[in-house]
Order: sequence, then structure tokens, then C-alpha cells
Amino acid sequence: MTAPILIAKGQRELYLLPQMANRHGLIAGATGTGKTVSLQVMAESFSAIGVPVFMADVKGDLSGVSVAGSPANAKIKDRLDLLKLRDFSFSASPVTFWDIYGEQGHPVRTTVSEMGPLLLNRLFNLNDIQAGVLSLVFKIADDNGLLLLDSKDLRAMLQFVGDNADQFTTEYGRISAASVGAIQRALLELEGQGGEQLFGEPALNIDDILQTDGRGRGMINILAADKLMLSPKIYATFLLWMMAELFERMPEVGDVEKPRLVFFFDEAHLLFSEAPDVLLQKIEQIIRLIRSKGIGIYFVTQNPLDIPDVVLGQLGNRIQHALRAFTPRDQKAVRAAATTLRANPKLDVEKAIGELGVGEALVSLLDEKGQPGITERAFVCPPRSQVGPVPPDTRRQIISSSVIYGHYERAVDRESAFEILKARAEQKIQPPAPEPMPYPGRSPQPERTGMPFPLPQSAPRPAGRPRDTLFEAMAKSAVRSIGSSLGRQVIRGILGSLGGR
Repeated sequence: MTAPILIAKGQRELYLLPQMANRHGLIAGATGTGKTVSLQVMAESFSAIGVPVFMADVKGDLSGVSVAGSPANAKIKDRLDLLKLRDFSFSASPVTFWDIYGEQGHPVRTTVSEMGPLLLNRLFNLNDIQAGVLSLVFKIADDNGLLLLDSKDLRAMLQFVGDNADQFTTEYGRISAASVGAIQRALLELEGQGGEQLFGEPALNIDDILQTDGRGRGMINILAADKLMLSPKIYATFLLWMMAELFERMPEVGDVEKPRLVFFFDEAHLLFSEAPDVLLQKIEQIIRLIRSKGIGIYFVTQNPLDIPDVVLGQLGNRIQHALRAFTPRDQKAVRAAATTLRANPKLDVEKAIGELGVGEALVSLLDEKGQPGITERAFVCPPRSQVGPVPPDTRRQIISSSVIYGHYERAVDRESAFEILKARAEQKIQPPAPEPMPYPGRSPQPERTGMPFPLPQSAPRPAGRPRDTLFEAMAKSAVRSIGSSLGRQVIRGILGSLGGR
């Protein structure tokens, strides 16, 4: 059995049980109360027991987890003296840096096809009619084997569907030109925010964040998000796509000795704000079911009320830092936050939330039976790694020494929807070649249909081969039909992503 993780110490030591760490959790508190340090302590503790971690560095100061801390830090020294921790030593954790913009880490991308229409609908802020048209565009692309890898592929596909809308009406339904135009404008707006760097290849391989180092420590994957937070919808949608990928990719494992991955979602309110009801329902479903795949999701936010009640009820491990009650609305939020924690007859939880100092928290962790522990007031343990960011030179050295360095840095632009549709358009505008005279005894070729996707032609029958019987012809026709439908079928997951398939 994996040893428990010491999280905080008050009247007694408070441990997070690794076998309960996939029951999800919450780190909450006002700005400046110690949430980031709590996140850092948990991340390095999970890494030490061999559990990979993924987290976004919103403020730019989590990179210090890659460097050992120093006893010269006065605040750390005071905390160590206060808690009288045994066997404490400073150490660094293995880190992989990622960055959508490729500036502070390995470039991290996905493809338009892999993200799917539902998440793009959230990213583009489309209405119901526009979202329906976007789903049809993906359906047409999927059915015809057109890969949507980057933004120019999606732009070309939108233009193609808009130009040929009448030919798709019978099979797919009416396609509004106004809706296509709205989606195109949203795509242009996304590109103006630098979002085109999110899409492309090589796309992120989820297996690359599930690694351990040579000493068996889990890799801490840090996504640089200080610049990304200027586009909060891109930030939230990308992390939601990663959650969906993990859900679709990882097999069921049931109850495990320790998680296979712990995923920290900082600024969690961005995930739920302005999200349509259908998306919220699917998010809740993922969070409820992903536990059985060995994945622990930990939300980091200012107030527990930022999380919908259905999701909040799934978060068993709680670290509640101070909330400030300067206004009647703040006081109401404090009372509501107190009700989300298990009561302690010896502690006025509501009063304590407003009295907590920096680095102090109300802690309730699941016991071995999966029941929330009684809320206790305690100080969070100090991190073993450096508090604060590392210098840019240190970051670049860590990036260049990574085993994946060079793979994601080389962008690939293979043939996809843009190139295929462009070639078809050029072929269409070329003058037709003169019809060749048919040879004696050979039937003339059938005329091509007006469909935008020409039907495949059957291969000629070899000379001297006997004609198939009726039964053989029917059997071969059925096999071809099944093979064709399976070859074109694209199975999308719960959030419309491909799930790595």
C-alpha cells in the first residue's frame, strides 16, 4: 500500500490517502491566501509516489517545483519550526513544460477534428442554430474522410459546405449561409487572439503526460498559462478537451492503490461560466465517471460556489483557505462555503473561514471508507521545492534536456481538407479534355455525377474470369457496403472529441 501524503498539520497530522485521491478535490480561497502553495505541495507529493500530474501555471510561479527549495527562505523556515516536521528535506521534482504558444515550453496542440464540434461551439460562443450547422460541417467532413487538422482546414471546409449547401440538404438537412458566415467570423476572431496555434500537428499525445522519470517519480506537466489567460475561453476549452481525451483514452481500472494521473484545473470558474446546459451536463458526467479510470480532478478556485452543486458533491478532498467578508455578498458566500464542509462540533467553521492566516486552511480529507473527515483547522505543509518562478535560462535548459524535445517543436502540415479541396477546385476550373474515341467493343465511360464527392469507380473484371453467381454478387456487395461504412465511420466521444482514435 502506498504511504499516505502529509498535507497539513494542526492538532494532528492530516493525510491524503492515495487510494482516495481519485475521488477528486477542491482547493479554494481568496487571492493571496496560499492556494498556489497548497497546489504545489500536493503536486510534488503525488510526483514523489509515482503519480504524474498536469497543472496550468496561471500566475507564472509554479515553475519553481523543478528546483529544490532553500532553508534560507525565512517563511519556509518559520513554517518548519512551527510544525516540527520530521524527516523534511528539500528536493526538486521532474517537470515537463508546455505552452500553446511555444514560448515557455514544448508546443502543445490538438487538431480541429480531435476537438470536435461541441467544444468548438463553446470556443466560438455559437447559438443553437449555428452549433447545429457546425455539427453538420463536421459530419460531412467525417463521412468523406476529410481531416480537419488546423484552422485553414476548417475555413476551407466551411467555405466548401457553404458553396455546396443545396447538394447536402437532402442527406444532412438545411445549411444556413448566415450560420456558416457567423462561424467563419468566430474563427477569424479566434485567429486574431492567437488561437490558430492551438490547432495543428503533431498533436499532443496523451501518453506523453503519463510518464515517470528514471527514479519512478511522476512527471509534473506544467502548462504556461499566464499569457493564455488573456483568452480565457481558449484556456478553459483546451483543458476541457484534455479532460475529455483522458476520459476517452484511459481504460476502466476501478479502485486503485494510487491515481494514474492527477489533473489540477486552476481558475475553475472559467470552465463553468457561460457554458451551455448540454455542455455542463456532459462535464458533470465526465467528472462522475472518470474516477473509475484512475484519474483525480482537483479544482482550484476562489469560492466553492464557483462550482455547480452537482460537481461540488463529487469533490471529496477539501482544502479551504480564507475568504474575506467585506460586503453582505461576501458574508453570504462565506456562509455558503461553510455548509460545504463537514461540521466539527469543536470548531465554528463559518467564523474560522474569515480568520485563517496565509497558508492556514480548513481541511477535510476522505478516510479509508471514503467518508469526508471532520473539518480541522491546520497549516499546510511547506513545499520541498522552490517557491516562485525559476529564471528563463533554467526553464530553457529543462526544456532542451527533455526526452520529447524536438518532437513537438517541428510542426507538420500534411495533406488534409484544405489541400484536398483546393486541388478539387483547381481541377474543376481547368478546361475539359477532349473525349477520347471509344475502342471497338468497349463501352463508353459513364458520365460523372454532379456530387461534390465523386463516387468510386469499380475495378474492371480480369479477362477470362467467369461471371459471379447471384449469391456471390450479393455477398460481395454486402461486404463492400459494410467495409465502406466502417471505413468512413468516425466515433466521437462524450464531448464530441475523437478520444485519440
